[in-house]
Amino acid sequence: MKILLSRGLLLGAAFAPAVPAFAQEAEAPASAPIGAAEAAHPDRDSAIVVTGVRRSAHDVLGSVVVVDKEELARNIKPSIGDTLAKLPGVTASSFGPTASRPILRGLSGERVRVLTDGIGSLDLSASDPDHAVSINPLTADRIEVLRGPASLLFGSSAIGGVVNVIDSRIPRTVPAEGVGGDLMLAFGSAANDRSANAQVNAALGSNFVAHIDGAYSKYDDLRIGGHVLSKALRDQAEASADPKVRALADLKGKLPNSAGRLADVAGGLAYIDGALNVGVSLAHHEAKYDVPVRYSLDPAIKPEVPTIDANQNRADVRAELPLGGAFRAINFRGGIAKYHHNEIEEDGEIGSRFYSDGGEARLELVQSDRGGWGGTSGVQYLKQDARIRGVEKYLPDSDNRSLGLFTLQSLVRGNWRFEGGLRIEQARVHATTDAVLAAEPDGEPEVGAIPLTRKFTPVSASVGGNYDVGGGLRVGLAVSHSERAPSIDELFSKGPHGGTQSFVVGNPELGMERSNGIELNLNKVSGPIHVQGSLYANRFSNFLYQAPTDEIADGLPLYEYFQGRADFWGFEIESDAKFGTMGGINWGGEVVADYTHARIRGFGPAPQIPPLRAIGAVTGARGPVDGRVEVEHVWSQNRTAPIETRTAGYTMVNAALDWHPLAGERALTLSLQGNNLFDVNARRATSLLKDYAPLSGRDIRLTARFSF
Repeated sequence: MKILLSRGLLLGAAFAPAVPAFAQEAEAPASAPIGAAEAAHPDRDSAIVVTGVRRSAHDVLGSVVVVDKEELARNIKPSIGDTLAKLPGVTASSFGPTASRPILRGLSGERVRVLTDGIGSLDLSASDPDHAVSINPLTADRIEVLRGPASLLFGSSAIGGVVNVIDSRIPRTVPAEGVGGDLMLAFGSAANDRSANAQVNAALGSNFVAHIDGAYSKYDDLRIGGHVLSKALRDQAEASADPKVRALADLKGKLPNSAGRLADVAGGLAYIDGALNVGVSLAHHEAKYDVPVRYSLDPAIKPEVPTIDANQNRADVRAELPLGGAFRAINFRGGIAKYHHNEIEEDGEIGSRFYSDGGEARLELVQSDRGGWGGTSGVQYLKQDARIRGVEKYLPDSDNRSLGLFTLQSLVRGNWRFEGGLRIEQARVHATTDAVLAAEPDGEPEVGAIPLTRKFTPVSASVGGNYDVGGGLRVGLAVSHSERAPSIDELFSKGPHGGTQSFVVGNPELGMERSNGIELNLNKVSGPIHVQGSLYANRFSNFLYQAPTDEIADGLPLYEYFQGRADFWGFEIESDAKFGTMGGINWGGEVVADYTHARIRGFGPAPQIPPLRAIGAVTGARGPVDGRVEVEHVWSQNRTAPIETRTAGYTMVNAALDWHPLAGERALTLSLQGNNLFDVNARRATSLLKDYAPLSGRDIRLTARFSF
């Protein structure tokens, strides 16, 4: 009965935007003045995205979602992945509360670039699912999720898309009153989560602006809505003759080994004079977090209970210089970082140490718009090395370099907008591996270092256009060809992965991953109903993937990297509607739905693919108060890869109430939010830990945010 009721609420909310429920009052919106609650939410239609060319989200060919600070405050989580997981086409790897990377259209890892203000995170988060991204969402001013031609600006590896976290560590504007800033305090009941973030920008004279920020969050083991193990594993545990294994079936209520803490501090200085902006920043990030236990039902195998202690120091520079004539501006963005984390065993000893030093820089030349023609061209350079020391040395010491040239051009002719992008890279991956050189007379092998180098030249291109049908509706079509050089992990892995409990072997002979894609977009941004939707298909000629073998290495199942043909297709849609006023309340509705279908020929369904999902919400605002009731239904995932387990569907109900007691520049928002109100025990199909680590149970969150 509860499931039927939840599905009924979902369908009602999902179809609500298409029904003019309050048509009579919607005819006269002027009678309902905009209150502080509505004014606190920026209009997404005019949101400016930073993708080399700054322009309205409505003009970007492809799919782009901009998450503003209000939405971030409402949905903030310790990880970027969980913070963005409700966006259309986005889910998360859910490898514990901290190590959860975003997954875009079923693609993750090296195929999704996670950036901070256009520069990579420069960590090792893409190499193993238990490695967290070293970007704290608490420090973000907004986050852009970008797919389509403009993603070529940020790297050929961004086949899945780009997640760009924008902060103000290098200030962009001079505070109107000399000093401006933001303070946020939050508490969540599910993990006793305590979070705080403060940032201040202060004018030093008429042109210099100094910035300082600090963030801290700490959370305990996550409370869940039911058992730790999935039903299939509980049945196996209950059938065991070993009492310790049988006891695993009774684990419930809390997710063991899921606590953690994050801390950030940063300072910056910028010189600002009109369009001229030059600045630097220094930042330090720390994260110490537990990784949920992957329990073994074999009493002879003791599962790992890992803790990761990570830190990163980085320096960033930005320069935006206005020009005249054919070119409007030249922009430079660069960053260098030193990253290190220890993987700590249950007894407190350090089992493995991971190191990465690297830097990335990009130079962009922005053209002046002439006769409807504009664009951006540039060069990008990345250098990053990685080293592992200890029992989990699954990669050789490596040096990864790439140099890319790119251009994104647009042409406007009447109601038509055409856009094309081209990127050419030179990628070099160098590794030094230990190998047997010769056999000595006494039978002892001679071991030495063998240098291995692979070079690639990925070429990616896209072209498309959209047409303004009228009434704020644009319809677009884009085709693309993408090439990606294999990563160091895909080429040279050979060793145990504690996070996935597998022994992974790479293939040094792998070729480039190539795909051809087509995408149809629809974007309506005016009138009472707004819609943004995409229908896409990608065909990979040599998709890179891990596949299980029948072998065991070091007591772990052996996985190898292969290449094969693969087909991905799906859709995503997001819509919001203004229903009008009834009872003094301005009512609205929202709906999000997405789906990805992926198959590797000769292998079967691709692993960790999200199933069909729909989210429906009813919103209301009156004076300084706004609220929403939301129902999310995720269907079961029965299309699974070999040895991957199926995932049951679930329905969650969430609600939020925001109060904006102040208006104007000094904005105060007090929020009360309830997530998963019916305490559902849910698991994400995209998680490698789905049978061992459910999502959060009921979570009541209190947030206070003050901007000045």
